[in-house]
Amino acid sequence: MAALLSADAVRDRCNQVFATAETRDHFRINLDRLDFAADYVIETIRNNYPNLDVPFHARWRHFTFAGVDRWKKIADTLDVNREEMARIRFDLVVTSVLLDAGAGAQWRYRDYRTDETFHRSEGLALASLEAFCDGVFSSIISQPLLADADGLRNLTTDHMGAAFQVTADNPLAGLAGRTSLMTALGATLHDNASYFPGDTPRVGNLFDRIVQDHDGRISAPALLTIVLNAFGNIWPGRIEVAGVNLGDTWRHAAIVRDDETTGLVPFHKLSQWLTYSLIEPLQDAGVAVTDIDGLTGLAEYRNGGLFVDLGVLDVCDPTMLERPHNPGDPLIVEWRAMTVVLLDRIAVTIREKLERTAADLPLASILEGGTWAAGRRIAAAKRADAAPPIQIISDGSVF
Repeated sequence: MAALLSADAVRDRCNQVFATAETRDHFRINLDRLDFAADYVIETIRNNYPNLDVPFHARWRHFTFAGVDRWKKIADTLDVNREEMARIRFDLVVTSVLLDAGAGAQWRYRDYRTDETFHRSEGLALASLEAFCDGVFSSIISQPLLADADGLRNLTTDHMGAAFQVTADNPLAGLAGRTSLMTALGATLHDNASYFPGDTPRVGNLFDRIVQDHDGRISAPALLTIVLNAFGNIWPGRIEVAGVNLGDTWRHAAIVRDDETTGLVPFHKLSQWLTYSLIEPLQDAGVAVTDIDGLTGLAEYRNGGLFVDLGVLDVCDPTMLERPHNPGDPLIVEWRAMTVVLLDRIAVTIREKLERTAADLPLASILEGGTWAAGRRIAAAKRADAAPPIQIISDGSVF
């Protein structure tokens, strides 16, 4: 099962689904539209980063509001060494990423400092940052900037609802699922204690395990494998094979094997998003992270919506757009698999047009600059609520 807990498995099996997609009845692939889509993404990149100096796609980008990096302002006040700063950043970003699944179109978060309201990823980022700073995930009153086992295991939906300003008129999709994910994270800190060495079981101790095992250098795919193994038990109701929880892995008939992995397609979206977000804390602590392009693009509704909205992918049956779908439905599994493949392909086209190499403009930067932002931009242009073109039923733990 270890083979499925890797970026290589995501890329390989998504390509297999892509190769057979046109023999099915869900999508038509219009690769002649990829050039147009690349131009649209490049326009978005230039709007966001005129000098083409694009940072990695990471949760840290979402902590900036009106040009002010809220997390940096907090970090600048802390009197800790770089190792403890890395642990604190791990505590923050792991909880924030795991709470980043789609919020739903109705939910809003009001910033008490400015009285502005935010929604979707920015709202979730601000809400999770405020919750972290308020000690919502800590069991130690004197140490609020902490996500430890007891603090996480004792969370309730009431705690989470209050932190995220949830009311009957301001519903957050998957509130119960998010709460379960946090309590499961707390349990995992105990159950997988070897990944979190230290006297106080906390998320940030994963930094020490990485330093201990990798002597100052780690590849991004190896980091993903650590993330998948360290946090694998948190995912609810997922496919298990030989006692291993495979997380964000789903079934599709295109995958034919002569073993128990037949029919299985891994995506590991939140885990890869988390891995991208751990790179900067590691680098700032002196750990070199290599082979960042070894990770894949993220199979989620902004990147996937870009290709549908710009006509690279056509849904064969338009009535499929009129109702929401479960993450395991063949339509959604195919959409996500084709998104991973098309992100690799559009990255090549974008680099050619901008005369950049993969080293100059890695996939992580193309996502940020980039396809995710362009997916949001075209969604807002096409639909008043900026919803994705294909609706997904979220339990708060997938997207």
